[in-house]
Amino acid sequence: MGNCIICGTAVDGEVCESHEEDVAFEFRGTSASHLSPGRYYRGTVDGYADFGVFVDVGDHVTGLLHRSELDQRLESLDWEPGDEVFVQVLDVRDNGNVDLGWSIRQREREFRGKLIETADDEFQPEEFDDESESTESESASDDSTADADDVAAGDLQAAAEEDQSPSSGGDAVAASGSGGASTTVTTETSSGSTAATDDAADAEPTTDAEPALNRTTVDAIENQVGSIVRLEGEITGVRQTSGPTVFELSDETATVECAAFEEAGVRAYPSVEVDDVVALEGEVERHHGDLQIETETLDVLEDEDRETVRDRLESAIQQEAQPAEIDLLAEHDAVVAVEDGLADAVTAIRRAVMEARPVVVRHGATADGYVAGAAIERAVLPLIREKHTREDAEYHYFERRPLDDRVYDMDAATDDVTSMLEARDRHGEQLPLVVLVDVGSTVESVDGYDLLSLYDANAIVIDDSRADEEITDAVEVTVAPSLAGADVSDVTSTALAANVAAHVNDDVRSEIEHLPAISYWEDTPEDYLELATDAGYDETAISERREAVALEAYYQSYKDKRELVADLLFGDNESPEARDGDLAAHVSEQFRAKLDTELETARENVETEEVDGITVAVLDTAAFTHRYNFPTTTLLLDELHRRQHDEGPFVTLGVGDDELHVRTTESLNVRDLGNEIADAAPDAGVRVVGGQDGHVEFLPGEREAVREAALDALDETLN
Repeated sequence: MGNCIICGTAVDGEVCESHEEDVAFEFRGTSASHLSPGRYYRGTVDGYADFGVFVDVGDHVTGLLHRSELDQRLESLDWEPGDEVFVQVLDVRDNGNVDLGWSIRQREREFRGKLIETADDEFQPEEFDDESESTESESASDDSTADADDVAAGDLQAAAEEDQSPSSGGDAVAASGSGGASTTVTTETSSGSTAATDDAADAEPTTDAEPALNRTTVDAIENQVGSIVRLEGEITGVRQTSGPTVFELSDETATVECAAFEEAGVRAYPSVEVDDVVALEGEVERHHGDLQIETETLDVLEDEDRETVRDRLESAIQQEAQPAEIDLLAEHDAVVAVEDGLADAVTAIRRAVMEARPVVVRHGATADGYVAGAAIERAVLPLIREKHTREDAEYHYFERRPLDDRVYDMDAATDDVTSMLEARDRHGEQLPLVVLVDVGSTVESVDGYDLLSLYDANAIVIDDSRADEEITDAVEVTVAPSLAGADVSDVTSTALAANVAAHVNDDVRSEIEHLPAISYWEDTPEDYLELATDAGYDETAISERREAVALEAYYQSYKDKRELVADLLFGDNESPEARDGDLAAHVSEQFRAKLDTELETARENVETEEVDGITVAVLDTAAFTHRYNFPTTTLLLDELHRRQHDEGPFVTLGVGDDELHVRTTESLNVRDLGNEIADAAPDAGVRVVGGQDGHVEFLPGEREAVREAALDALDETLN
């Protein structure tokens, strides 16, 4: 019977069951059957496979850490064969295979104890050493102690003899005994009295204080592994692990993680918070391939020191964040009209990356929305990798998520606020910059922006729709050509976002020049087609990618589908199918088959009417579309309208159970249409969602009244 090395509870062995997971075990058994599932073991990386990592647990057993057990992508795991790692044994199968699990603790000191496990028992490390090793160690220790005593006595005798010289002032030194007895040095003072001190104090020579370390920058520490460095910057994140506290420190060049250890799971430097300006000293290390500082001192700077660092950070960030000039992808009047807004958006996004603030992109769940969001993503991710020493930083500091509607409503804003507050409270992250692309430019989104602003979270809007002036006061930056008086009939959100992306990161300009052409379903500007052609994409390749993204945007519409979208748009996948466009062609074929089937049904059920010289095609979308299958109602109406209209005014109306969508060859303000319908059907609860380019919602019981009112109102509202 013994006592648990963690809590002291009486146990058979060295650790109680409730604290097994707090101990790092070193396996000295010879068979997988000797392992204990649930425990954490020190291991060595043996090699990689497509499905995970093989880890040697001890000298005789190898287990598999499956990729599904990792807390990051297998490709981002920076382990090399031979690296020491810690893993959890999940299961030992009957055939001897060992299933391993991920351990968030990857240093021995992050565990609360260490034990050695053999085939039969477990031992504390000091108890496991055999007696001969222990005896040799003790003998060596005794010899070393004796030698040290002889040296100490000899040094003191030499010092005594030296102090008897005429220049010494007549100091007398007496050394006593051996075997660790104390040695006293008696020194005569200037008044003739004597003073006695311990040998430990006298043996240390008096030296000047160590000179302060010169400040270095985060971008310079890669070549200083193993050295003690001094950094000055701002704390941009704090998270508590089961071992050390991890501070994220940002200076004018980049961001690095700094581990500070008090004891396992206990907050180090509890007074240091996010936004504090600090001076930190510590040793540069590599932790699973990531650069990290092992913190030795961490001081919050105040007053003049604080302002000096703040000014240095602000000056450097502003200089690097602001684009030197605006060089548009093509001469496009609608984009030229918002050059200043583009520059402001670029500056805000680059600042967020440099300040270690997450960037959250919300975009429409359409082909234009996905391609526009992907353009921003393509530009920002390399900057994050450049500015952060963590290999997986791009998954922590960038997020792209679609919105089902073109409005950033309270539902979406509440979702974002909840996520950002959880990240702040749990992981010490800063509040994000929210970038709205192809959505959120109308007054219906103001309530959502107001909620963000209550927490000092900034937002940017990049949208080709006809925007409302109220948005300019609700967000930090608005990139909306309509507010600049430009014609928005030939511009897409991707054309705007791609220009922003090209200036956020000039290195990706050549990779995104074909994206504007992908976003146009018809009447693509010649300049954008030429850019796509120069980049190696002909019209077939462009249409295939547009259709493929449109189809994939429908499935799991709440997810970003980061890797799949990148494969479709950029051929990022290592497979030749993705690079050569076969993936896009395959998905495009499915898009076309599904859309053509639905179109055939819709066209057979369209009712055509003449209203004061205007041809109106009316489709009952509640009765003649599959509401939960691809394509969506809006995409179906878009394609139906493109295929049906001839010369002259033409309108396509889609009337559902509680929504009315309209497509026209002429300019139409849907708000005006909604007002006319509301006047004619006052009991229908009519409201317009999405502004001038939006749709009309109404009460299902008034559907026929709304339909008739819409037909009557078209002549009044078409310009």
